[in-house]
Amino acid sequence: MSFAPSFRYLDNYFTSEANFCRLYPLSIQQLDREHWSPLLIINRAVQFLADKPAVKILDIGSGIGKFCLAGAYYKPSAFFYGIEQRKSLVTHAETARTLLGLHNVHFINRNFTQLDFTQFDHFYFYNSFYENLIGTYKIDDTIEYSAGLYNYYNRFLFQKLAEMPAGTKLVTFQSLEGEIPKSYHRVNNQFDDLLKFWMKI
Repeated sequence: MSFAPSFRYLDNYFTSEANFCRLYPLSIQQLDREHWSPLLIINRAVQFLADKPAVKILDIGSGIGKFCLAGAYYKPSAFFYGIEQRKSLVTHAETARTLLGLHNVHFINRNFTQLDFTQFDHFYFYNSFYENLIGTYKIDDTIEYSAGLYNYYNRFLFQKLAEMPAGTKLVTFQSLEGEIPKSYHRVNNQFDDLLKFWMKI
């Protein structure tokens, strides 16, 4: 069974950032450059993460679903999951998924600390905890922010990644690396070291 979308116009949304943003209202489009990964970054990441058919990839802090939707388009044989605590952003992600007709994408409205990481094979992380630091650009004011949460989330993710088996892959974008256990070895980096590729040994 093929998971490739049947809509002939689908390609148009992935030809530019502006075209992709058309999937969302203006208020969301204005957040794109600051908060969600560029399509080129996503493409490079999924080429590394989707290393075999039916692999399950989790985006930690998926926002409006851009990584998962683009990943599902670039790698239709893989499955993409996004975990996001803001219900409003998950709603936008689901609306875009329906419009695109992508069936290999799933969104979860929950805090990532409530998720069983062993359900997934590989991970993508665009420093979604960074909002908690003072002076950073927030998506909205619907959740609590604090340096304490930033540190807690980093420690939690560190532990969850440490518990994953050898061969687990991770891609980080603009990460400060506090969440990465020493058992993960960097195997590549691109875009002036902003995009990093890791594998657990």
